[in-house]
Parts: sequence; structure tokens; C-alpha cells
Amino acid sequence: MTRKRGLTEEAATASIDQACRMLRLPSIRQQFADLAEGAARDQMSYRAFLAELLMTECDDRARRRSERRIKAASFPRDKSLRAFDFDANPSIDPATVNTLATCEWVKKGEPLCLIGDSGTGKSHLLIALGTEAAMHGFRVRYVLATKLVNELVEAADEKMLSKTIARYGRVDLLCIDELGYMELDRRGAELLFQVLTEREEKNSVAIASNESFSGWTKTFTDPRLCAAIVDRLTFNGAIIQTGTESYRLAHTKALAEQTAAG
Repeated sequence: MTRKRGLTEEAATASIDQACRMLRLPSIRQQFADLAEGAARDQMSYRAFLAELLMTECDDRARRRSERRIKAASFPRDKSLRAFDFDANPSIDPATVNTLATCEWVKKGEPLCLIGDSGTGKSHLLIALGTEAAMHGFRVRYVLATKLVNELVEAADEKMLSKTIARYGRVDLLCIDELGYMELDRRGAELLFQVLTEREEKNSVAIASNESFSGWTKTFTDPRLCAAIVDRLTFNGAIIQTGTESYRLAHTKALAEQTAAG
């Protein structure tokens, strides 16, 4: 680029566009015209206008990084804390959930257990809190318990177990959903235990289970291994009991009653 003084408005716009492409400033390039008009209208100083441009680029970059982290987490669907209906499940304390949303527990590498029956909001909270962690800059990964165990078994068969465990060990928050829905054989349970051990007191694990801890012996048939897994998932961690009354079932019944009444 050749720098010139006294550019026409058209030439200045073209120069700005070219410079933004060279410097990789897509947000400024896309929004410069509107920002410039607003600055002129509000009689902003040159310094204030420059700050506005740079903050626009910084904000958009932060947003794109959050979007990439959320996508990398492999959540099966979008869930947010804003959309969670606390009135439908009074068993869940909003203050506790809002405290967890600050992600201090992820920063400290502490675990989280969401325990309750189907339809009580466990997966919603798991995904929503995982999304909050991604938005706070943490690396997050979501996986179903059975899928994780199957992946570990395949990795062991292919002599790739250490690499797979290390990959799951690197993320700041590992969200394991539907733990307790299916019985795991001893090998699968031991491999899952290795992942939890790799993360112990270093990186956070959040799980959602439809079984209370006393019922985990149906999933982990070895009592000693079961006790060790419970210990790793609860030490210094938070436990949220989501209750037994299904929100989905109650919602379906309410709709059916409205239809019948109509």
C-alpha cells in the first residue's frame, strides 16, 4: 500500500478496506462505515473513535472464540441457563446454579454431579453449565458415558489408549452424560476410571446420572471400583439433586389436559 494524504472519501474507504484485509481485521472492515457515521454524528474525538473500532474487533474476536469452543465441545443441542425453568423444578436452587455459572469450580478443577430421574433437567443443566464454561474461555468436551467407554475400549484394542486418555485429560471440563443408564463390564469401568484418575484434582468432570450413588453398583459391578469412582467424582465437588418428578412428563400431561378441556 502507498500512503497518501488528502484522500477522497471513496479512496479512503478503499484504503481502509485493503488495510483491514492485510491486518486481518474483519469486524472493523465490515462495520467501519456505520461506526464512522455514528462517530461523526456523536462528535467523538479521534481517540474515542479509535477505541470504538478496536473494541469492536476485540468483542467480535472474543465472540468467535466462544463459538469455536462451544462447537468443539460437541454438545448435542443448544441449552442455556436463561432457558431453564426453575419454577418447574423447585428442587433445584437457582442461587447454587448461578454460583456454578461463574465457573470458579472449573478453574479449581472441582467435580460436579447432577443426580435425578429422567426429565428433571440434568442434561439441560449439564449442557448449559458446559456452555458457560466455554464462554468463560475453558476447553470443554461433552460425551455420553457409553460412547466414552466404547471409544476407550476401541482405543485399547488399537493400542491408542494412552493417547485417547491424554486427549480427554487435556480439556478443562469433561461433561459425561447419562452415566448409570447402562451396566458397564469390568473392562469398560476400569478404562473410565483411568480417565477420571487422569483428571483428578487437575481438571473438572461434570456428570449427569439418573441413579443415586447407592445405585451405581448396577453400573459398576465391582464394589471397590464403584467406590473409587464415586470418590473421584465427589471429592471437593458440588452435588445437585434434581428430584424425581419429570418436567417433560408434567408438561405433556398439562398439554393433554388443555387439549381435552378445549
